[in-house]
Amino acid sequence: MSSGLIGAPTKPSDKASPRRRRRWLWWLVAAVTTVVLLVGATVTGAYFKLSGNVKHIDVPDEDLGARPVKVATKAMNVLVVGSDQRSGKNAKYGKFPGERTDTIMLAHISPKRDNAMVVSFPRDSMVQLPECRARQGLPGQKAHLGMINESFNSGGIGCTWKTIESLTGIHIDHFVKVDFTGFKDMVDAVGGVEVCIPEPIHDKKALLTLPAGRQTLKGEQALGYVRARYSLGDGSDIGRIQRQQMFIASMIKKVMSGETLTDPARLFGFLDAATKSVTTDPALTPTVMKDLATSAQGLAAGQIHFITTPWRYSVTYPGRVEWVEPQSKKLFQIVAKDTSVTGSGVKGGQSRVPRSKIQVEVRNGTARKGLGGLVAVQLEERGYHIAKIADAPHKPYPKTTIAYSPKGAPAAPTLTRDVLKSTGKLVQSATTPRLILTIGDDWRGLRPPKQNDVDSLKGFDATHDSCADA
Repeated sequence: MSSGLIGAPTKPSDKASPRRRRRWLWWLVAAVTTVVLLVGATVTGAYFKLSGNVKHIDVPDEDLGARPVKVATKAMNVLVVGSDQRSGKNAKYGKFPGERTDTIMLAHISPKRDNAMVVSFPRDSMVQLPECRARQGLPGQKAHLGMINESFNSGGIGCTWKTIESLTGIHIDHFVKVDFTGFKDMVDAVGGVEVCIPEPIHDKKALLTLPAGRQTLKGEQALGYVRARYSLGDGSDIGRIQRQQMFIASMIKKVMSGETLTDPARLFGFLDAATKSVTTDPALTPTVMKDLATSAQGLAAGQIHFITTPWRYSVTYPGRVEWVEPQSKKLFQIVAKDTSVTGSGVKGGQSRVPRSKIQVEVRNGTARKGLGGLVAVQLEERGYHIAKIADAPHKPYPKTTIAYSPKGAPAAPTLTRDVLKSTGKLVQSATTPRLILTIGDDWRGLRPPKQNDVDSLKGFDATHDSCADA
């Protein structure tokens, strides 16, 4: 997705602040939004009880200013933010005053209610922020270049709403603000969520110890898993976001399965926990939610797609990310016009595996210190999932290789197309579904991405099996 690096990017420091370590909250947002809005009507008898759990905040028209025209008039666009408020029951996760958002997403539901797209905006994105007035004890915001989540701290949900509309050109219909208090209850209510862990986890900060393999996580374990960062993959926040997207997909798949939908007690328990954590605009009334849920009852899990705004690590602002153009603009137009991503998905009669479904282990087989980490960052910017960064068992490696197993063979051509031609080769020797890129002395870097690379916009659906490419 990146347009290439001008220099070595600076990843977020491993000495992350408490505020940065709490970004795991964003996953909860998509789970609540897609499930509550799309399948809520399956518990009609308990409908009014659940709707009574939801709180409301009014956003005056003057707070939003000049707004984008609604193009796809019958589609619904819902702004979703995750609230990181540390008071009451949340105090045990670390106390600090006020309310912050480490999560900003946009849920787009098609006019026919037959597919949905959830677009996430990286919290560390450096963007042009609009002016917002002071209100309800908040100082307001002057127009300036800053991090995207500043708007919520400065002007609340209304300022965030205005910011996203001004940046994307997408008309937003409603907002949903989610608190993470009910997370463990939601997971337990559906009997746990299945994940696939490629290697054992021992994370002291997340208080988590798990063996490798496919397993079902209950509340406390699930909380530790979505909070874990440094013990998994490349240790970056983007890498954690990718894993959390997989967790959302697994959770939605579980909730929308017959195992949950045909069990009124289990479904009610999940929705009860979820709706207790939700605040919306007054226009998102119980009637609107019920009508939306009723019309979307036929929506399959595989028709819910998750996409991250195309990004790259910033060279100008170390530790921050920037949106990549024209890919970001193309994504926003797709949402605004309710069109589909088409193009390079099929070539030569052979299905192409998108980068978002490929996990890569990067091994440095050269004497160039830090080369493995640099290549991993570049691959991560393209949309790959980085499973691990390590040195090759033996050095030097004269030739770059991409190792794959029979199960991982379909993904190998995608990675091969992103690597500059060298004397390297593909080898069928890996024992795991992930691809293993061993960097040799002939390494020449990645190919420059194509500006109209629609493959970089393709996310994954809610039927995605993380064990298939772990």
